[in-house]
Amino acid sequence: MGKFSYGGQAVIEGVMMRGQYHSAVAVRKADQTITVLEEDLKPWSDRFPILKKPILRGAVALVESMIMGLRSLNYSASQFGEEEEQLTTKELVLTMGFALVVTVALFIVLPAFLLRFVQSHIASNVLVNLVEGLIKVSIFVIYIVAISWMDDIKRVFAYHGAEHKTINCYEAGEELTPDNVAKHSRVHARCGTNFLLIVLFTSVFVFSFFGRPPFVQRILIHLAIMPIVAGLSYELIRKAGQKDCHPIFKWAAKPGMLLQNLTTIEPDRHMIEVAIKALETVLDKDAGHPETTKVVSFPSSDSTA
Repeated sequence: MGKFSYGGQAVIEGVMMRGQYHSAVAVRKADQTITVLEEDLKPWSDRFPILKKPILRGAVALVESMIMGLRSLNYSASQFGEEEEQLTTKELVLTMGFALVVTVALFIVLPAFLLRFVQSHIASNVLVNLVEGLIKVSIFVIYIVAISWMDDIKRVFAYHGAEHKTINCYEAGEELTPDNVAKHSRVHARCGTNFLLIVLFTSVFVFSFFGRPPFVQRILIHLAIMPIVAGLSYELIRKAGQKDCHPIFKWAAKPGMLLQNLTTIEPDRHMIEVAIKALETVLDKDAGHPETTKVVSFPSSDSTA
């Protein structure tokens, strides 16, 4: 087995890192101490091996990442706030449901609605679907630009940068110290921003096989093919994240990597320390697992304790 690809997510005043068998959320509390939540991972694919197959594993990974991301955000919010109170399971389910509804409304329903005003002037079905894809990407970019003006989001984007820098430092084989991490890029091919853009582009390709359906049918088809689109996009981003991948995958990842200049901000030393703490925790836990792949683990940095 090869070296496992570690990844993570920025949360409120912190970073979540996901390993092969464990995850960790590190949060900088208001008193400047760092608190860490460690969890054992139990992927659905371990219980149902068929879910490890290409395409299927991408759709499953997307759902698992959404659940883990929401739980990590919930924990970080409870630790940074004055009252350490987390959402209940019911509240988490409702929050995720609301997020899915908003996503469908913005990136499926709204583009299909706007397309109605121009598709009668376009003869080619391929061009119609390309226009719809352009509308989706435009909405996504406008959304990113709009929220990037918010002070709280700016800090999340900075922690996002810290997460990427830490992963890049680890993958370069360097010791995880604030000075080493700070030297690395805040852009990474396996970023969620990159994944979302690839999803949008892939949906255009997949939907091109369905011609020019009417408004309601267009929405239903988009919903039906979402698992396929997510699965294909996952395989593409896995390839793009490999150093020896074909140039076509690097090219496909370029737009998302450019967009990361908006979704990441240069972090300060304190943010980098939090990201290091999260990754070191996961590395230490994975290194002790009996079935783990090879893990490069560094001595803990005193500055992250």
